[in-house]
Amino acid sequence: MTSQEIKSLTNQYVMNTYGRFDVVIDHGKGAKLYSPEGKEYIDFTSGIGVCDLGYGDETWAQAVFAQAKQVGHTSNLFYTEPCARLAEKLCKRTGMSNVFFANGGGEANEGMIKLARKYSFDKYGKGRATIIPLKNSFHGRTMATLTATGQDQFHNYFFPFVEGFKFAEANSLDSLKAVAGDDTCAVMMELVQGEGGVLPLDKEYVQAVAKLCAEKDWLLLVDEVQTGVGRTGSLLAFQQYGILPDVCSFAKGIAGGLPMSGIMANEKCKGVLTPGTHATTFGANPVCGAAGLVVQDVLSDEFLAQVREKGEYLRAQIEALCLPCFGKTRGLGLMIGIEMAEGYKNGEIANKLVEAGLLVLTAGPGMRLLPPLVITKEEMDAGIAIMKKTLG
Repeated sequence: MTSQEIKSLTNQYVMNTYGRFDVVIDHGKGAKLYSPEGKEYIDFTSGIGVCDLGYGDETWAQAVFAQAKQVGHTSNLFYTEPCARLAEKLCKRTGMSNVFFANGGGEANEGMIKLARKYSFDKYGKGRATIIPLKNSFHGRTMATLTATGQDQFHNYFFPFVEGFKFAEANSLDSLKAVAGDDTCAVMMELVQGEGGVLPLDKEYVQAVAKLCAEKDWLLLVDEVQTGVGRTGSLLAFQQYGILPDVCSFAKGIAGGLPMSGIMANEKCKGVLTPGTHATTFGANPVCGAAGLVVQDVLSDEFLAQVREKGEYLRAQIEALCLPCFGKTRGLGLMIGIEMAEGYKNGEIANKLVEAGLLVLTAGPGMRLLPPLVITKEEMDAGIAIMKKTLG
């Protein structure tokens, strides 16, 4: 099909819930994508942080094919090998104790919320179920995770919301203490607020919150949907903050492009969710598990060090352009935010870059870059050249 045929078919039969760019993707290799007609794009988005191994990775594709041929799906009432092995790798590499596998980020965060409330109910009974997320956060689009999202722009239309959430200012321990009470059971945070504008939390603040949670027996819930699986230059971002959360979520790049997510609990919380208290039909899908094992094999300590180096290089090159529309950059690893200069709109800038052949994202008032973790220096330089030519 041509690009126009694909767009027409989509517009006729698919719900119009996405503000799509005028781009049709047919195939890709490395950090490059191509339209059906062969137009090339340098990809600084990786499917919003999902395709960490880029496109056309042979080892990943062969693992998916081999497992699909063996068994594509079976009930969680039975045991299979791929996700058992993947759970072992994740726990051993992070210090967490066990895993629940799910399908998407919102579902994973919903699982974190349920675990926190059950932990508190089991230990203290009713009346201690309030969770404190941070303002400017984003945790998903299910009813509970949408309620937990600290941005009013996402809240319109969907009233009434789920009870049991109060919001604190990011990087303010005083704000957290002010809203907390006897009904508090958990604090929920992204270590880098992604949709809010790629805003890393202060390390000292995060460690102080972890200490307070331990003192109060509140669970510390860390949303690693976007920051996890190597994106920030460590397997999970909390490893750079010197903490071990009670529960963390993950999604995005865990299976390199297939729909997979999950939560991990520490030793204190490993037995909270018991048979019948939480489930999902497609979680722990063996094909996704096989893909996830390939991702883990790639994300060695040496590879993750390279992710940090690539992020530093890309940020330095962007700032060196001194483009009139861009301010400073920020972020961790290959999760990069760019401030917009006064008078410029991020949506307009993004459209110009995409039209010129560089795929980018927006977040909050700024730009967001989430390139494949395997992106090469040559591919980064090609993207920088498009920025210079288009915006200089």
